Amino acid sequence: MKTNIRSVLSALFLGCIFSLNTPAFAALDNGAKAPDFTAQASLGGHVFSYHLASALKKGPVVLYFYPAAFTPGCTIEAHEFAGAIPDFKALNATVIGISMDPLSKLVRFSVSECRNAFAVAADPNGKITNAYKAKQPLQNTSSRTSYIIMPNGRIAFSYAAMSPDEHVEKILQALKSLEHKH
Repeated sequence: MKTNIRSVLSALFLGCIFSLNTPAFAALDNGAKAPDFTAQASLGGHVFSYHLASALKKGPVVLYFYPAAFTPGCTIEAHEFAGAIPDFKALNATVIGISMDPLSKLVRFSVSECRNAFAVAADPNGKITNAYKAKQPLQNTSSRTSYIIMPNGRIAFSYAAMSPDEHVEKILQALKSLEHKH
């Protein structure tokens, strides 16, 4: 009996390690209509109602999902997005991050880790996360998945990888490529 329990626990442990190192895959296809949403968000500690359709009137939107505020990978990613905001603005794009964290936690995250540079929205019930098929299997968190949504409401590019490395760089490269095509 002990051997079976140890084998199961060992397999689960190894599965967790491998799942942290393997990429996640965005489920919404390029060209698909992006689900519209309204959510409570924070930018620089100020709470407001974010509406995707309204944001798209100003240009492309980079919608990125992340597992949890104040975790090491999500902090790295938030710092990288904050540092790249001038590049996104030069491409007429806005950035919004979404996690399943409560708004109270994201108010602090928007100031400290997002450095007052871009908004983060709360999706505590996972409705938006599920609509974008960005929920991690067997966990109550989002995967690290980003979408570029064009002003016509269509997804032009998606990228998913649980590592924050190169995430912002790949989104910027795709956005630049899309700009050259149009």
